Amino acid sequence: MAQMIWLGISLALAVVGSIVLYFTFLRKSNDQKFKGFLGWMYDFLSFKKLFLEDFLKVLYLGLTIFVILYSFAMIGQGFVTFLVSLIGGVIGLRVTFELTLVILMICRNTTNISNRVTNLEKHFVGEEVVEAAPVEPVKEEKKEEAK
Repeated sequence: MAQMIWLGISLALAVVGSIVLYFTFLRKSNDQKFKGFLGWMYDFLSFKKLFLEDFLKVLYLGLTIFVILYSFAMIGQGFVTFLVSLIGGVIGLRVTFELTLVILMICRNTTNISNRVTNLEKHFVGEEVVEAAPVEPVKEEKKEEAK
């Protein structure tokens, strides 16, 4: 019974606390206002920086080391089993993590494009350009034609 009461109190406090934090700390007017730990906390809670990418990289390294070490336990079951678990495990992990990171990169690039478009729109007043944001030219590789 005491657990149910504490569950209700915890839920109520969580709802009230999240509403208060959202409307006070996470307001758009507070963007770039905080420095140090509060700036990091603002970016963390408002999802300005995606920390999942760094976490996935560390997780990939740990799991790869685990697969390599664990595959040596497969030597007792046969050399082919060892090679399949070693090579297949490492390649499988790499492909899985690369696909996950590609999704995150697409998200990051889409956000960057959106920010650039927003910044360009801010520089236009009517039909005349007040100040244009610098745009980096796209580098194209020249291919030699086969003769």
